[in-house]
Amino acid sequence: MRVTILEPRTADRKGELADISYYRSLPQQELVERCWQAKRQLGEQLLILGHHYQQDEVIQFADLRGDSYKLSSEAAKHAECRYIVFCGVHFMAETADILTPPEVVVILPDLTAGCSMADMADLDSVESAWEQLGEVVDTSDIMPVTYINSTADLKAFCGELGGLVCTSSNARAALEWAFARRSKVLFFPDQHLGRNTARRMGIPLDAMCVWDPELPLGGNNADTLRRCQLILWKGHCSVHQMFKPQHVAWFRQHYPDIKILVHPECMMEVVDQADLVGSTEFIIKTIRQAPPGSRWAIGTELHLVNRLKNEHPDKEIHFLSTMVCMCATMYRIDLPHLCWALENLVAGRVVNEIKVPEPTRTWARIALERMLQVH
Repeated sequence: MRVTILEPRTADRKGELADISYYRSLPQQELVERCWQAKRQLGEQLLILGHHYQQDEVIQFADLRGDSYKLSSEAAKHAECRYIVFCGVHFMAETADILTPPEVVVILPDLTAGCSMADMADLDSVESAWEQLGEVVDTSDIMPVTYINSTADLKAFCGELGGLVCTSSNARAALEWAFARRSKVLFFPDQHLGRNTARRMGIPLDAMCVWDPELPLGGNNADTLRRCQLILWKGHCSVHQMFKPQHVAWFRQHYPDIKILVHPECMMEVVDQADLVGSTEFIIKTIRQAPPGSRWAIGTELHLVNRLKNEHPDKEIHFLSTMVCMCATMYRIDLPHLCWALENLVAGRVVNEIKVPEPTRTWARIALERMLQVH
């Protein structure tokens, strides 16, 4: 089995810094000052990447901000740096490691910053699904496509079998690329992105089915699997799953002139009622270009929506859900962890390195390069 390993490096200098519990005890302002100082000391050898869902106290240190696609492509362009500190989640740091030269060290400040969606599809389950599919259809006519919110070994699975990775920005281009080469697609792990994208391409719902990894044949019969063009993994984003059609209805009732803007990871029933649907970068661009005084209800991660509110006070921006919907695992990358990771680098020690081993690295890179080419 392909396994992504976490490989801390031996200290270049003697001595260890205080553990993370010490950093948690420090006042926020001191942490901020120490982060800036460490960043200045490390200079051009350091690149800090920050995902848009990151909290403000951390995102201020990012040299580059973006969604998964933008940060993946930017990481590939900055091979001159020595260290990348990724303020995101585990699969993003893996992607940065895959797309940069081996000598570039990628660090995730807190190794518990994972992704619940990525955890919904593991290599064993996908390989089992592929084997079961092979009992009823010719798998040489199935293209595997994985959303970037997945582990490196699943990206490698796709690369080795001729498939590719996609993001919410280029999901349509990726599916068009896949269907131009094979008649069926296995799409994992987010069923909603796959379904919403396919419907916009004109693929009817009865040409899609959901694969439940807990059930034989994914809960389908052989005839269904032979008929379906798109086989969707039973996975979802825990944040975007929280947005419901009734939330849209409430805003429509109370603000007749409001525009509903949502991410394609939302369920189909929400997407169908929205005015605009698009990736994180699309959402940011839409709000930036919106006329002053316009009203918006946005269905995506809470930190990003609040940041958009603060950055665009000339527009009325609401969070679409009545419940708090933030990426809890992204939230684990906080100031204490960032300061701890940066000061260890200043001291010549690498902590929490993300290292993807061969051959996973090579095959995953192939799948990612295909993604970058079809955008």
